[in-house]
Amino acid sequence: MPKAYQITKEQIIEIGKYREINNDKNVDNRLKAVQLRSEGIPYKEIGIIIETHPTVVSRWVCNYIKDGISAILKGNFGGNRRNMSLTEETEFINAFKKKAENGELVTVKEIKIAYCEKIGRKCGKGQIYRVLKRQGWRKIVPRKEHPNKASEVEIDTSKKLTLK
Repeated sequence: MPKAYQITKEQIIEIGKYREINNDKNVDNRLKAVQLRSEGIPYKEIGIIIETHPTVVSRWVCNYIKDGISAILKGNFGGNRRNMSLTEETEFINAFKKKAENGELVTVKEIKIAYCEKIGRKCGKGQIYRVLKRQGWRKIVPRKEHPNKASEVEIDTSKKLTLK
């Protein structure tokens, strides 16, 4: 094992304790990878054992050496990757909801511009559609003509029936 990645016996004991109390499979794989590396097993073999790429194993070990056990225990992903909380989204969308209730036309382009200004960076239309879906909005397009509109024949007939 290279000198840069020397793992002490105390750290090995610490990893063993956390493996005993851990319930998360992904965290256990990371702990196991560091533990196997401390035993001198090459990255390629660890990758085969854990069924992951050796580069990923190397990154896990490097992160453990730099930041300690907290780098291994924390997941790489959080649950909420939104720019706003649900309450902030609701408040933001309510302004447009009031406009829509007053009969004004509300477009996704308009909402997108306001959303990008609020979060302070660019975002795509897909993100706006996901926000609208979370808030229970649906796409409503005005009809081109009334559904009970008379046919062209009926309209022509009524024009001919004018009183003289």
